[in-house]
Amino acid sequence: MKKFFKISGILLLFAFVVAGILFFTLGPSIIEKSQNVTVPHPPDIISADVQKLHNSLTIMDWHSDSLLWNRDLLKRSDYGHMDIPRMEEGNVAVQMFTVVTKSPSGQNYELNKADSDDITLLAIVQLWPPGTWISLYQRALYQAGKLNNFAANDPNRLKIILNRSDLTAALNQRKRDKTEGKVGLTMGLIGLEGCHALEGDLNKVKGLFDAGYRMIGLHHFFDNELGGSLHGVSKGGLTEFGRKVVKELDKYEFIIDLSHSSPKVVDEVLMLTRRPVVVSHTGIRGTCDNIRNFTDDRMKRITDKGGLIGIGYWNAAVCDISPNGVVKALRYAIDLVGEDHVALGSDFDGSTTMALDTSEIAILTQEMKNNGFTETEIRKVMGENSIKFLLEYLPN
Repeated sequence: MKKFFKISGILLLFAFVVAGILFFTLGPSIIEKSQNVTVPHPPDIISADVQKLHNSLTIMDWHSDSLLWNRDLLKRSDYGHMDIPRMEEGNVAVQMFTVVTKSPSGQNYELNKADSDDITLLAIVQLWPPGTWISLYQRALYQAGKLNNFAANDPNRLKIILNRSDLTAALNQRKRDKTEGKVGLTMGLIGLEGCHALEGDLNKVKGLFDAGYRMIGLHHFFDNELGGSLHGVSKGGLTEFGRKVVKELDKYEFIIDLSHSSPKVVDEVLMLTRRPVVVSHTGIRGTCDNIRNFTDDRMKRITDKGGLIGIGYWNAAVCDISPNGVVKALRYAIDLVGEDHVALGSDFDGSTTMALDTSEIAILTQEMKNNGFTETEIRKVMGENSIKFLLEYLPN
């Protein structure tokens, strides 16, 4: 009998070990497949002249949360929305890789408290370093390190952009690659989604800069030490610490992203900063009326100061996730703020449902053509506005 119980115990332990291995091996992909969905659809039909135009574009996307997930972005995946091979297939030259460090349970657009966090469990399940289980700042450093490692592992394929000189050199390299019939160098920048990752420490702004961050979003789905989130409890303006952070971001020439900040914070930042800002992933209230999107008037004030608006592809941003729906939102944005201030801000891999992944982005070029966009408008929206902005406002 003792021998029986001993064997049973060993078998039970073995079962637990196998279950644990399966959980930590398969769990991350199962979780992501449920969160980052691409709606099944027939193959897109792209005309020969539109494909030629699309291939000549320099395309940039201002928002993708792909670093949150346990995928090797140098390899093509059959789930999620974005990786380097799919960027190459879609002729996407530049991607802002945005980093999420905290996300409240029951996340919604109307109101979230800051007392819960789903990223902690995700960090554990994905076997991130233990320091990331308790520190938002360490999560920010870890995800930036992931992208830097990808670039180090294949430097002829992916280049991290830190300043204007980097961008100019990489664009020239991509042009040479294309001339030689190659795929073309892909460029990545790193952005933060919420200054709660500072953990209330102003000195960590420099730490983020040194880690490669060049765009900083002040808020995400909840209020933090800087002030009110668009989706938080207070809906308030900047705190004294928030004002200090904005000034520090200006000192380091960070691009400030206001996507999830409260209207009061937006208005105060526009008065406080000396530099144009971006709304990296959004819709506009006039075309998709919900609390996630800023009012038309506030968007005009942002762009009147030279800012950029990155139109997203998910439901709350555009109310119609079809390529034609996204293009209608782009048309509305151009008509509202002008063709020089509109860009792409997909929110790929941001726990979103999309009608396309980044390899299929040529369908947006096709739909813009179908909807009467001029070639100049197409070129500007797809990337020229973004490249011009970076060449002016990245650090020297």
